[in-house]
Amino acid sequence: MKTAAGETWKATTRSWPVRSSVPEKNQNMARLPEILKLFWLRSMMSRALLVAPPVALILWMGYVTVGTRTTAQYFTAKVEHGDISQVVQATGTINPVNTVPVGSVVSGNVVSVSVDFNSQVKKGDILAQIDPVPFENALAQAQASYQNAVANVANLEAQIGTGQANVNTMKANVAKAHATTIDMGTTQNRTKLLADQGVFSGQQRDDAQANYDEAVASENAAAAQEKQAESQLASTVAQRDQAKAQVLIQKAAVDSAKLELSYCTIRAPIDGTVINRTVNVGQPVAASLQAPNLFSIGQDLKHMLVYSNTDEADVGRIKVGKQATFRVDSFPRETFNGTVSQVRMNATTIQNVVTYNTMVAFDNLDLRLFPGMTAYISIPVAEAKNVVKIPNGALRYKPDLTDNERTALYAKYGIQDSARATPAGRVAATSAVGGAAAAASGGATASGSASEQTTGGPGGRTAQSARR
Repeated sequence: MKTAAGETWKATTRSWPVRSSVPEKNQNMARLPEILKLFWLRSMMSRALLVAPPVALILWMGYVTVGTRTTAQYFTAKVEHGDISQVVQATGTINPVNTVPVGSVVSGNVVSVSVDFNSQVKKGDILAQIDPVPFENALAQAQASYQNAVANVANLEAQIGTGQANVNTMKANVAKAHATTIDMGTTQNRTKLLADQGVFSGQQRDDAQANYDEAVASENAAAAQEKQAESQLASTVAQRDQAKAQVLIQKAAVDSAKLELSYCTIRAPIDGTVINRTVNVGQPVAASLQAPNLFSIGQDLKHMLVYSNTDEADVGRIKVGKQATFRVDSFPRETFNGTVSQVRMNATTIQNVVTYNTMVAFDNLDLRLFPGMTAYISIPVAEAKNVVKIPNGALRYKPDLTDNERTALYAKYGIQDSARATPAGRVAATSAVGGAAAAASGGATASGSASEQTTGGPGGRTAQSARR
């Protein structure tokens, strides 16, 4: 093919695929295992490359920690004289001597809060105010009911006076009617006698009898009216007594309303420091079932207690009045002093572990220690003065000696078999053996852990743990 520039290009022809023959298919099938084997080798190589670095790191760390480990190291310490003490250690919490929760016995909205955290309060100081308007209305209603009851009593007292006067009038009418009856009876008897003699007529005798009967009826009517007046007077007196009782009821309602109104003002029950506040202005307080806790006041934070739990195995050795020391995390380098004030007999069992509450009283005059801090207490329960001290580890140290060498060593220092049965003999034997072993390695007289010390003093006395 020739272009405009005269250059000649060879045209390329595209070869189209044709169907392979049967021998080519068999050849491809024969190469399939080789292809799979190559793919498998490549995948194993990639996996090995991924796993190799972590395995190499683990082997290197194992060599550093295990392969470079040296033989056991021994520490030596001198046998010396000093004081030791056996202590009971426990963990406790610092609390005020008396913590009073302050709540509300009435419900309503808080309209003011007068104190905050750490506020110093005196007994009777106002802490908060609950909306008093509903309680003032209830007091006014109770006072109105009380005045109504008092007026009702006065009205009944006046009615009793009127009823008493009416009774007296009825009694006078009865007396008058009785006198009239007597007079009519006398007239009736005289008229009847004269009528029988023929002086008066029968009509006159009948009129006298009628007048007498009328007088008797009038007397009976007056007596009935007297009884009615007396009954009405008695009813009025009973109403008056009931009204007086109602006055007492309304008076109690007034006092109750005044008391509830006074409860709207939350006051401090003791002198102390506000250590907790759970209420804010506008917060509703519901005291329908139980009084909600609004404030917590700690009494006199200059004198506080450490509440600690001591194990039943140690509580028998703790005595009231013993001196105690404790530390807190806020001042790790300072030691505070206190006194065991109480060992409570109320046991607490948690997961089959029985503990008893031990109280340690201390002075907090500078107010550096706060309620709720964790205290680590040490209570000495036994002590020894000016005794021989060696580390506890020295008593547990056993050098690699044969029985003959150990016997010869005991004989060298004059330690008999019977003496080794006593605590002092065991200390001396251990010191001798440890000293010989330490001297062989260029050490001091006794070997073991320098942080633990156990002492055998004169007379075979020992202590379980030591403090320098």
